[in-house]
Amino acid sequence: MNENLWAPWRMAYVRELGRRVEGVEAAGSAEAGNFLAHYWSHPELDEEHYVIHRNQNGMILLNRYPYANGHLLTALGDPRPSLLDYTPEQRRGFWELIEHATGLMERTLNPQGINLGINQGEAAGAGVPQHLHAHLVPRWNADTNFITVVGHVRVVPGSLEAMARQYREVAEEA
Repeated sequence: MNENLWAPWRMAYVRELGRRVEGVEAAGSAEAGNFLAHYWSHPELDEEHYVIHRNQNGMILLNRYPYANGHLLTALGDPRPSLLDYTPEQRRGFWELIEHATGLMERTLNPQGINLGINQGEAAGAGVPQHLHAHLVPRWNADTNFITVVGHVRVVPGSLEAMARQYREVAEEA
């Protein structure tokens, strides 16, 4: 059995991501290794970073490495590693972002379910352990197909650009 799913178009993205990380680290910024902090401090790049919504507390954006089409992240602008490192007011703002993202996902994709998750700390699987964030993954009955089960590969059929456009159109209607 062949365990490779070839996606040569992804190489340009991988190279660009590496250049961005190197640039931020070379600058010695507090954003080093934390793309969420970088995105927060550069609202002029929201479209490029797939940020769908931002308010005074934080932002909602598409996950560049989605488990499913439409996978969203929510994060506060202030990077802290754990939920209890935030004040009660900040935690309310975080939950309000999660609620907003949930409504946006429901109106945009009409999923049959949504997985909500927070991985606090590297041991828990956090990809950016210094900046707590939540994942919202849309789900449909039988959305795990043969290629995931047999090939141990996820297939995400839509582009990030198209998905961002869909979310933004629905967000503007609200």
